[in-house]
Amino acid sequence: MRIRSRTFSAALAALALAGISACEPAPAPPQQGGGVTSDQQGGAGAPDGPPVVAVKIDNAAEGRPPVGLEAADVVYLEPVEGGLSRILALFATHKPTTIGPVRSARETDAEILPQYGRPTLAYSGAAPEVLPTIDAAPLTDASDARVPDAYSRDDSRPVPHNLFVDSTKLPPGQPWSGASRPLVGDAPAGGAPTERYEVHYTAATAGFFFNHDNRRWMISMDGEPYAAVNSGRLGVSTVIVQKVRTHDSVVRDAAGNTSPVAETIGSGQAIVLRDGKSYAGTWNRPSPESPTTYADQAGAPLPVAAGQVWVVLEPN
Repeated sequence: MRIRSRTFSAALAALALAGISACEPAPAPPQQGGGVTSDQQGGAGAPDGPPVVAVKIDNAAEGRPPVGLEAADVVYLEPVEGGLSRILALFATHKPTTIGPVRSARETDAEILPQYGRPTLAYSGAAPEVLPTIDAAPLTDASDARVPDAYSRDDSRPVPHNLFVDSTKLPPGQPWSGASRPLVGDAPAGGAPTERYEVHYTAATAGFFFNHDNRRWMISMDGEPYAAVNSGRLGVSTVIVQKVRTHDSVVRDAAGNTSPVAETIGSGQAIVLRDGKSYAGTWNRPSPESPTTYADQAGAPLPVAAGQVWVVLEPN
């Protein structure tokens, strides 16, 4: 594999100037989210979108700040071994040249992605037991082993938290199915006024604080403001807390911790955070190729606000 040194000193300086304190608003994000307006998600008025590139991104403290994450349309936060979390980011509307740090894939990824057509998956390795699952999934495998020229390392960061992918060198996926593009619409009636919401994993915490000035949920990880290199502190329009069952996989890390698999096919409870309110509801996905839909407690669709959407998989 060809290795190049990349420095982000200028971008990091910009990050410092932007500031990441809770009281300062984040810069305006690109107009992304991939959403469609339709009577219902997956309706005839939901056209296909651009091809999806999914990138597995580090979320350990050593891997922060990420690069390119602010441009993702949909971001999944997943539980992984050791009680930590990792990110699966979906890029369609915008595909930054540099994205990362890139880490290894999990069974959860292979279960999430079929609803997005046949996306390209960029990742760095996987446990031998997981590779057959990835091979069998309807996606384009674009790992560092398959497309080595698309990857390089930043020598200013520690290994293994320093691998980045050039999205322009990845094979294209198929168009983003209109059925699985987020349903964008006005906030429904009701909802509980909400300033803060936290999701706790065994050894990690994701926090969301609503900033009334920019109408976005400002993100924290493990109690610290969460920022990306090129954008400063990240704030998003909608957060979906999707409560899921998990089961242990056969994979264990070097410390003997079992890798959990988040079950995203089926149904369960959900909390949608948008516009300074929280909405209790449910999620439903009957099959791997089916989109995940969200409904309020009366069964009406729960739309998201325009812009980046985070889906936080919270174990029941």
